[in-house]
Amino acid sequence: MTESAVNRVVLVGFMGAGKTSVGRALAAQLGWRFFDLDHEIVSRSGRSIRDWFSDLGESAFRREEASVAQELLSEDEIVLATGGGWAAEQGRLSRLGASTLSIWLEVDAEESLRRVGSDFTERPLLSRDRGVQDARGLLESRRTAYALASLRVDTNHKSVEDVTLHIIENLELSAVKTEPK
Repeated sequence: MTESAVNRVVLVGFMGAGKTSVGRALAAQLGWRFFDLDHEIVSRSGRSIRDWFSDLGESAFRREEASVAQELLSEDEIVLATGGGWAAEQGRLSRLGASTLSIWLEVDAEESLRRVGSDFTERPLLSRDRGVQDARGLLESRRTAYALASLRVDTNHKSVEDVTLHIIENLELSAVKTEPK
């Protein structure tokens, strides 16, 4: 194992981009721990994402999201899959520091909805009858924030394995600390 400047990876992008699936695969390849930010929030609070939004409001959820992310990002050798809105909060990506590589997993709205299906129960910012229109608008409003990531990977019509391999190749160029597999 070699030391390097990068010792954590943050995956950002729209719902259905593959942040959780790719994050798990990437962490396994690196020999690091994986965390899904939304799952951590739900697990710690016992409250679903939809309940956070409906009972306490989006601003309360975003505060909790910031707090849990800050805690997780103090750890080394982790891959963190953020929720789709995490990177949209001003300054999130710019405050990560040199030891954290941010990666935008890019997906278009139609592919996103194809992947997440018609279950909107955990998608509080989408309505069932306006899914595609809502997704396009939300994605467009977040695109500039996602683009601040250090690396952009198009995930449209690509397998988890292909996306993970592409990221690993880029990480090897950054001399990331990895476990031999």
